[in-house]
Amino acid sequence: MVRPTVRSSLTRAADRAGPAALVAAGIAAVVALAVAPRAAIQGEAQRLMYVHVPGAWTAFAAFGCVALCSIAVLLRRPGPYDAVARAAAELGVAMTALTIMEGSLWGHTAWGVWWAWDPRLVSTAFLLVSYVAYLALRSLPGDPVRVQRRAAVAGLVFAVEVPVVHFSVLWWRTLHQPPTLLVPSLSPPIAPLMLLALLLGVVTFSLGGLWYVRRRVRQLTGATPQAPQLSPPSAGRPVPAPRSAERVLDPLPERTAREETGA
Repeated sequence: MVRPTVRSSLTRAADRAGPAALVAAGIAAVVALAVAPRAAIQGEAQRLMYVHVPGAWTAFAAFGCVALCSIAVLLRRPGPYDAVARAAAELGVAMTALTIMEGSLWGHTAWGVWWAWDPRLVSTAFLLVSYVAYLALRSLPGDPVRVQRRAAVAGLVFAVEVPVVHFSVLWWRTLHQPPTLLVPSLSPPIAPLMLLALLLGVVTFSLGGLWYVRRRVRQLTGATPQAPQLSPPSAGRPVPAPRSAERVLDPLPERTAREETGA
């Protein structure tokens, strides 16, 4: 369980992620467009990588967050884990869709086609469909606790697809280039200035995603109706009877008196 002081610190950091993302986006744009060198083979089209890779990274991180929060939901841990899982899934779906669309544009300039039945592309599309189904599962009617637990199970199952997507370019023959950042070796196959632009993009997307999840969790948890809290009566003061009870009990003594007098 997260301590209150640590939780409050994380909350403040998430609230400041939005302005920090704007600053990081400005710096990343300058470095990506003006400082990073032009690619020798793909030319200016290679600069799409500075959006493509950070979008994919943010989607992977979001789906990992869904898996961790799903474990907490299944273990019945206290906290807004279900709301965080839903917000992270929405972010992951948006980033995966952006990755596919932007990758299609990049692929058209590099391969001459908008789409290819490539292991990386097909597995990424399947990942998108899976988490769209996850969000649809959460919208089904029924007991809220059961819906949350079913969604948590689905979130854990679908998380297995993330490493499949990432390592698909290593496990099968593919048109897609090998990983740029998350590679087995410690030296990424990229120029230093390109790496700097790419890391700035990752930081920007990560901060923006953190800000969105925090904002969305506030909306989800704030929409839950809370039962009114009745303050206990102060000591020494009698509790007044409800008016409805007075209306029912008041006529009884008058009726009894009439029956005794024979009226």
